[in-house]
Amino acid sequence: MNAHSNPIASVPPGASPHADGGRLELVGLRRAFGSYTALDGIDLSVERGEFIALLGPSGCGKSTALNCIAGLLPLTGGEIRLDGRAIHELEPEKRGFGMVFQSYALFPHLTIRRNVGFGLAMQGVPRAEADARIDAALDLVRLRSQADKLPGQLSGGQQQRVAIARAIVIRPPVVLMDEPLSNLDAKLRLEMRAEIRAIHEAIGSTTIYVTHDQDEALSLADRIVVMANGVIRQVGTPEDLYERPSQIDVADFMGFRTRIPARVVDGEGHVEAVGARLRLPPARGSVPGSAVWISVRPEDLVAGGSEGIEAEVRSIEYRGRAWFGSGTLADGTLVFFRSDASLANGAKVRLGFDPARTLVFPREDA
Repeated sequence: MNAHSNPIASVPPGASPHADGGRLELVGLRRAFGSYTALDGIDLSVERGEFIALLGPSGCGKSTALNCIAGLLPLTGGEIRLDGRAIHELEPEKRGFGMVFQSYALFPHLTIRRNVGFGLAMQGVPRAEADARIDAALDLVRLRSQADKLPGQLSGGQQQRVAIARAIVIRPPVVLMDEPLSNLDAKLRLEMRAEIRAIHEAIGSTTIYVTHDQDEALSLADRIVVMANGVIRQVGTPEDLYERPSQIDVADFMGFRTRIPARVVDGEGHVEAVGARLRLPPARGSVPGSAVWISVRPEDLVAGGSEGIEAEVRSIEYRGRAWFGSGTLADGTLVFFRSDASLANGAKVRLGFDPARTLVFPREDA
């Protein structure tokens, strides 16, 4: 598990909302909408109590996958198994999963207590047990003092915590979260990240979390699943994905914003790019003369050295400890870089690479 601070209050003994996490398996998951294939053979095993983030741009299939797991969308092909048992033909309510939506989906006319207890009422849980479990869930999200208010009387962050309490109070084996922080402001998103992770660790449920925000995925997940065009591109720990993306499109999505075309000169890692000769880590399987991409994050492409590649500054902005800018190379390639000082638009600068923090990928289009 990732190490995170825990701001969540302890749960009273005997009233724990703890759930045993389930082992979830997706086997050849397919979902088509007419001629459009949204999921094209997804295979993934999620261990008990694991926190998995499905990460990718809009239209990559991550929310479709979550809705299939929840039972809100039927499969076109494949299976979903929970602890070895096929569940993909079960109705959503029979899967027993907790669901947290982007829009909170609270009942505006019901009090917070009744919103949280709605699932328990549907399950026919006896009143005394239900009350104890509702209190425990509200304590876990620090909202028991707000129990008699209506959702409209709470802030956005509080409403999202109510939605989380409603999802966990039924003691689900799996909690599904669909971009739950996207409607909150930046400060609240940071606060809620810590709370979501702490709640996950407190209750023990397996968690599947959909997001397009790499920072959310990195800070919350045990493993990240990067998706594109309905398929899984890479699965790994946050460190794996951040430091060692295996595909150029994964690198793009993990913050390697600059992509420069180049050609391999020799087997020692020398490449030529837009008139500059650089020494960088050799691309897998590359041979002299082969086309490659140089992929680098803005913070690792630094202006002001005597070596590197020349660019013309297009824009520059101050971000606290450094200046960050964009520019163009002689061939028109757009680059993003860091500078220790402000630069004028139109100025010529030389951008230096840190070989240890620069990736080189084979280029298929040349």
